[in-house]
Amino acid sequence: MSFFETLKQTELGRELLTFLISMVPVLELRGSIPIGVSMGLSPWKAMIISDLGNMVPVPFIIIFIRKIFEWMKTKSKRLSDWVEKTEVRAQSKWERVHSYELLGLAILVAIPLPGTGAWTGALIAALMDLRLKHAFPAIFLGVIVAGFIVLGVTTGFTTAFSGN
Repeated sequence: MSFFETLKQTELGRELLTFLISMVPVLELRGSIPIGVSMGLSPWKAMIISDLGNMVPVPFIIIFIRKIFEWMKTKSKRLSDWVEKTEVRAQSKWERVHSYELLGLAILVAIPLPGTGAWTGALIAALMDLRLKHAFPAIFLGVIVAGFIVLGVTTGFTTAFSGN
């Protein structure tokens, strides 16, 4: 039996897997909520665990990503090119939300599509020199809204919000 199969055998294991999946870039809560629900967690528990797990990497990204990117640029041409492309993508997203500033950042994070989410929001905040104390609440608001959207899509909006 694999490690993941073993974890899925207990409620705590399913909660831990959901939490860990929510921290993975690209998957984030778009993947963790449906997976948590499919493993038998209550939809609300899956959403809350996913929201919290999705926020764990945010302060680290905001505080350290610029230093990491600078280090990566010195290691190889391939890494340097990747960092440059990532910075350009973040800049283009920032230009779309800049006029709304922190509300725009929250809205960007709240849209549960690829290329949005807490990782992207934190990256944009870091590269645009937003302070953690301002960016974190905006990103968290976006994560909560995205969580409700993904929960609704996962379970059906009428089921998710009717209390049944």
